[in-house]
Amino acid sequence: MNTSPLVLGFDTSAAHCAAALLRGDRLLAERFEVHSRGQAERLMPLLEETLAEAGLTWSELDAIGVGIGPGNFTGIRIAVAAARGLSLGLGVPAVGIDGFDAREKHGALAAVPAPRAQVYASLNGQAPRLMPENEASDAARSAGLIFAPEASPVDLAQRIAELAGKRYLDSPAPPAPLYLRAADAAPARDLPPQLIDG
Repeated sequence: MNTSPLVLGFDTSAAHCAAALLRGDRLLAERFEVHSRGQAERLMPLLEETLAEAGLTWSELDAIGVGIGPGNFTGIRIAVAAARGLSLGLGVPAVGIDGFDAREKHGALAAVPAPRAQVYASLNGQAPRLMPENEASDAARSAGLIFAPEASPVDLAQRIAELAGKRYLDSPAPPAPLYLRAADAAPARDLPPQLIDG
């Protein structure tokens, strides 16, 4: 009897859909596709393909791990909604893993790429924030750390599954998006239509 948990981890926090299926610390299957749009349509089929590659089914999962950001607002919402829905439907815990934990490596500054030559990072034990890439790079160098914010989407999905496999028994709260900046979209400026009685 295999007692190692079967965990499906996935991430859509950037222009990709990535998934990894782990039994304990053993990688059984992985998938990755580049997507600047269309993640919502491809995520569930990609997850099904990942399970099928390993000859396993949804009902065999012990837990789900999902990347919660920071990153692309729409991509994060897609993944978190999928994870919460799967958790409810399958009766298994879903564990949200932030991009810093997924990128954490000894001797490196955990940083998440952002648009316009910026990154999300935490410096000197402060709360993570959006900052210019050169500020994070200088801080990492001063602290004797490596600065390499880019990460393989498949590696991220695998790390998400790995961490979820270690945390799912701790009764985690349902995953929620981690947003560290305001949305780029501006609210509508048009006045709503006037309602007329009568």
